[in-house]
Order: sequence, then C-alpha cells, then structure tokens
Amino acid sequence: MVTDVGGLGDRSFNDGAYRGLLRARRELGAYVQVLQSRSAADYQPNLIALSNLHVGMIYAIGFLMGLDLDQVAKANPQQQYAIIDATVNDPNVVSITFREQDGSFLAGALAAMMSKTHHIAFLGGQDIPLLRKFEAGYIAGAREIDPTIVTDVKYVGSFDDVAAGEELSDLLYNGGADVIYTAAGKAGLGTATAVKARANAYMIGVDVDQDDLVPGKVLTSMVKKVDVAVFDVAKDLQEHKPVHGHIVLGLKDGAIGLTDFKYTRAAIGEANLARLAKIQAAIVSGKIVPPETREALASFKPVPL
Repeated sequence: MVTDVGGLGDRSFNDGAYRGLLRARRELGAYVQVLQSRSAADYQPNLIALSNLHVGMIYAIGFLMGLDLDQVAKANPQQQYAIIDATVNDPNVVSITFREQDGSFLAGALAAMMSKTHHIAFLGGQDIPLLRKFEAGYIAGAREIDPTIVTDVKYVGSFDDVAAGEELSDLLYNGGADVIYTAAGKAGLGTATAVKARANAYMIGVDVDQDDLVPGKVLTSMVKKVDVAVFDVAKDLQEHKPVHGHIVLGLKDGAIGLTDFKYTRAAIGEANLARLAKIQAAIVSGKIVPPETREALASFKPVPL
C-alpha cells in the first residue's frame, strides 16, 4: 500500500485503508508492506518500488495518485493495482469510489437538527470535485431539515496541516457556526482541538469512527468503509476472482454511513434519530437523491417524508 500525504496515524483515510490491509494479513495470511508519502513527489517512486517486488496487489490510497498510477500501471502491465477515490482506466487497475454524498447528507441533516444558531459549517481539505461531494451532500441534508439554514464553507488547502485546520475551525465557530463537518484528513484533527473549549458546539468526523477524538463533542462520523473495500479486493485476488473495472459503493451497499452515536445518543434524542433513520431509508430507496456537485445542489429541493 502507498499512503496519501498525512500517512499512517491520520486517524482518517489512510488509517482506514491500513486496517483493511491488516485484516488481510490476519485472515488471509497476506504479506503486507506500506510505503508512506510525505508529499506528492513520493507517489510515483513509492509505486515503482512496490511494483519491483512483484506482489499480488498494490493499493494507491487517494485520488491524488491517479495520474502517477496510470503511468506506473501502463509500464507494469502484469502487476495488479487498486486505487481508492479515483478512476484509472487501465486493465490491470481496479478503481474504487464511494457515494460520499449519501453519508454527508445524513451528516447535514443531523447538524441542522442539533444547531441552535441555524448556522453550520463545512471544512474540507482541498477544493476538488471529490470533496465537493461531501460539501454538496452536507448542505443539502441540512436544507432537508431547515431550508433557511446558513452553511459556511472553507477549505484548508491541504490534508495534513493540522494547525491550519484548527485556525479555520476557530474562524468558523467564531463566525456563528455551532456544528462543523470536517473532511480534511489529518488536518481535520485541528477541528477536534478547536471544539474542545466550546461549550455549545459540535463537530462531525469523517472516513473512520472519530467519535472518541472528543467524546460527546463529536456528534457522529461519516464513515467510509475503505477497510472493507481493501479487504474485499484482497479476498477476491486470493480466490482468483476478477479484480478490475470500477466499483462504486454507497449507503445502499453498507459502505457509507454514520456511527452509532456512542457518546451523543442522549443529546441527539430518539425523535431525531428516528427522523434520521427515515431519511436514510429514503436515500436507500431512491426517494432522496443527494447531490454530488455544487450545480446539482443549486437545484436541490427538500423532499417531503
């Protein structure tokens, strides 16, 4: 596996993928090696280094590796690769993407239910199409509950600048938002620091279960089961099943969703949780189609349930 910037210990995207790798080692007897990327300049050298080992599968963790993986995959047609959060159209690559807008819609609905100021915020890592799926879904979900709610949007500009994540989170809280949904990789740990000192504020985590970052202050986390996707590819490989093409996973597949509100169930209340479950069912059934772009968000209308 080649990590994205932020590396292991981000308590987010890279750690989620690594858990899938560790499960493959534990349950399938897989040999596991990880090369960490400190910057984008490390992507291609790391992919080439692992390709020279002639292993069964090499995972590229993150959309930013798409172009580098395409070049390396073309140069190593006998090696199999998997990439998370991007599509690379080579016959020896399996691309795995997620419907992040599904879970983000639920996160936005919950944020609107819990906001006392009718003012929430979204903090992303980089302003790119992938992160706009989180942004658009979140804002639409909030409007499903409160059509007049204000949602501020900021981007850190990176996925590993924790100090900038904290600074922007403070700015958003000071600007009136009392719930911040952070999809910024390691930089999102800055929101956890910012929310600690605020009595009437919450955050929503992302990618993995981050509820214990600040117990009781993290309403929930929008979980992407990257670990399951990584493990499933390894299992298919071991069973000699085809591992190529494009796999899209969402709420309907059980690959996206919120955590179980371990620390916040009482604060949220059973009535709100029941309302959230109703919204989830509507997304699964197709009655609600969360937008994945800003253009689609502009035409989104709340759906009567």
